[in-house]
Amino acid sequence: MTATIFSQNPPEMDTISTLAGDVELHFIGHGSLMFRLDSFCIHIDPVRSSGDYTNLPQADLILVTHDHFDHFDPDLIGELRKPETILLSDAGTASQLKWAQAMKAGDKKVVNDIIVEAVPAYNIVSMRSPGEPFHPKGTGNGYIITIANRRIYVAGDTEYIPEMKELKDIYIAFLPMNQPYTMTPEMVADAALAFKPKILYPYHYSETKTDKLIQLLKNTDIEIRIRNLK
Repeated sequence: MTATIFSQNPPEMDTISTLAGDVELHFIGHGSLMFRLDSFCIHIDPVRSSGDYTNLPQADLILVTHDHFDHFDPDLIGELRKPETILLSDAGTASQLKWAQAMKAGDKKVVNDIIVEAVPAYNIVSMRSPGEPFHPKGTGNGYIITIANRRIYVAGDTEYIPEMKELKDIYIAFLPMNQPYTMTPEMVADAALAFKPKILYPYHYSETKTDKLIQLLKNTDIEIRIRNLK
């Protein structure tokens, strides 16, 4: 299968303040993100087809949600790896990269005072074929990344699942929005209203119109930020 090129523009960047200092959020494209606190660099689902990694730093921490080709690029991970790099992932990815540390929903790891919690990510509506969801329960992860006083939720490939109603104190949420693989704008809006992040970034949205999501959440306190994350 040939990987689609989603974006090759220099990534946009936002900055959020935390009690540990400012965190840079780099929007590489599709499901690929990079967070940076001072010199500590976190790459999330780094994939070459998602954007331009030419001038981006190597990783201190890598998080992989699942092993589909648009989220898992072992060659790029090898280039981003330093001797001390830690890779946290789902079990499928860990079976292919032996230095990865597998996590399942409920697991927590602390790396450089940053807490990483694995949470469920799966389909309950959209199916590849009858009885076969695109993302079966237990095979992929979302992650809550806590940096000082800020909790950042990167949902991975998921629909609006019951476990989202249990999320607490989420400051930033990255929610995927492309059918049939993840969520419709209506699902994203329902999920956001369930746990009420301060800031919502739709990501992995392909050709889905973001205007619909903005309309659905226009009378709420949730700030929607649209970045180039197709």
